[in-house]
Amino acid sequence: MPPGGHEPNEDPELPSGHLDAEALFQRHAKFVARFLTRLGVQRQEIDDLVQEVFLVAHRRGGWQPGPAQPTTWLAEITLRVASSERRKTGRREARVNLDDADAVTDASLPDDRAAANESLRRVERALADLSLDHRGVFVLFELEGQSCEEIAAGLGIPVGTVYSRLHKARADFKRSYEKISGGSR
Repeated sequence: MPPGGHEPNEDPELPSGHLDAEALFQRHAKFVARFLTRLGVQRQEIDDLVQEVFLVAHRRGGWQPGPAQPTTWLAEITLRVASSERRKTGRREARVNLDDADAVTDASLPDDRAAANESLRRVERALADLSLDHRGVFVLFELEGQSCEEIAAGLGIPVGTVYSRLHKARADFKRSYEKISGGSR
């Protein structure tokens, strides 16, 4: 038997519900990449940081069933990896690219597409103005559809903190979006 404790062809999801890093990667790599994008990570850094997230997941022994879902558990790791990367590379402006996050418009007329693209740019800029902790909760709740309880369990913080961060993120996002929209051409 190999050092990992299971045969290479064995299903990575054990009967206990445990998911190893390989199974997590196969099922949730797109989520992690999309979340990193929405956190403002530059496109050229996404692949490396996705790998880093799953290396951390591997070092932690994979996901164990509990209060956190695999996606919110991975979101906590992703936030830490993104925060660490931001500290290493300096505090350059984080750009959130919603086009890369599967938010493509199906507007058919050129004027409609231009207006939709401009609106997306405003959203991107407003998201970039949020702190990483607030942006993470905002994205998980508003864009990924996670409940506050799931977010709290995944991030390892009290649910009240999630509500507080979400409330502040919404207010800051609204204020920033209105300022950007009021100052737009």
